[in-house]
Amino acid sequence: MSLYVALEGIEGTGKSTLSRLLADALRQEGHEVLTVREPGGTPAAESIRHVLLSADYQVEPWTEALLFAAQRAQLAAEVIRPALAGGAIVIGDRSVYSSLAYQGIGRGLGLDEVRTVNEAGLAGTWPDLVLWMALDAETGLAREDVEDRISAEGLEFLDVVARAYEHLAGLEPDRFVRVDAGRSIEEVAAEALKQIRSLI
Repeated sequence: MSLYVALEGIEGTGKSTLSRLLADALRQEGHEVLTVREPGGTPAAESIRHVLLSADYQVEPWTEALLFAAQRAQLAAEVIRPALAGGAIVIGDRSVYSSLAYQGIGRGLGLDEVRTVNEAGLAGTWPDLVLWMALDAETGLAREDVEDRISAEGLEFLDVVARAYEHLAGLEPDRFVRVDAGRSIEEVAAEALKQIRSLI
């Protein structure tokens, strides 16, 4: 059975580490698992990632939103859809919900507007399950190893984004599962695996 799981949340919540742990555990159980990250995951998308995250560039909010949507459309077409068609579990380190939180609400571009732009490129490739790694912005920033252009926006912006995820979870309670990211990564992984197993 194919399944598209998105790991979401602000910086510093452990999404990348969790992605690796979940993939290892599910593979040991005999599942075919593919991990992807956003922005990135294809040659074209990795080039866009550099523009989006590098402090070398000044990027307008709508430019940012459209570049995220462009790399996501490429990743969905080139990697995610073929994997799902082959019956794999896809674990995404971020997804379209990052754009809804960061650009739609955080940048004030509008949820509906950002959703519409992304829907056009995704052609129905939407996460089945969103594991929302809930953490306060101050703790998330303190955990960050390497600052990028977006995390450099600082505490006030990330606090808005953290509250944006709470809003999104309220809008889609059947898709979102809140995971307390303030605990150990082992505890977080155990809960995340439980949620994934319930769907497969």
